Amino acid sequence: MSDNPKPTVEGGSDLPGWEWDRTVEDSEAVAVGDSVTFSKDITDDDVVRFAEASGDTNPLHLEDDYAAETRFGGRIAHGMLVGGLISAALARFPGTVVYLSQDFEFKGPVRIGDRATAEVEVADTLDGGRYQLSTQVLVDDEVVIDGEAIVLIDEAP
Repeated sequence: MSDNPKPTVEGGSDLPGWEWDRTVEDSEAVAVGDSVTFSKDITDDDVVRFAEASGDTNPLHLEDDYAAETRFGGRIAHGMLVGGLISAALARFPGTVVYLSQDFEFKGPVRIGDRATAEVEVADTLDGGRYQLSTQVLVDDEVVIDGEAIVLIDEAP
């Protein structure tokens, strides 16, 4: 786990089980190859709260008996919940990060109890403080989401 100053949630610290690291400490020094990772376990509570927040109440995510009869053989996390780990990684870049675009492809399911890791790497420096990023989410070293993003990184106020 990183010894870097950490963004906080209500209560003043990262939640138990969150792990992250980054290779750059200064928003003005971000360069190609710099990266951030963010890992957490995907819990039943995460899935239920995401359904409540988003309105996505697909029984594939919420109902054991229903999900057991699907191609997945059980409940899986919402793809957008798992994709949100990329945003969590971006929040750990130095400075103020603004998402401008994100494209990703779902490669495999994430099950409740899986530990998912978002890996974000600067692929290109663009004009105006913008960066093209390679983005992935992995479970047990298997890519479950693959994509790219464009972000704007400003100095922190």
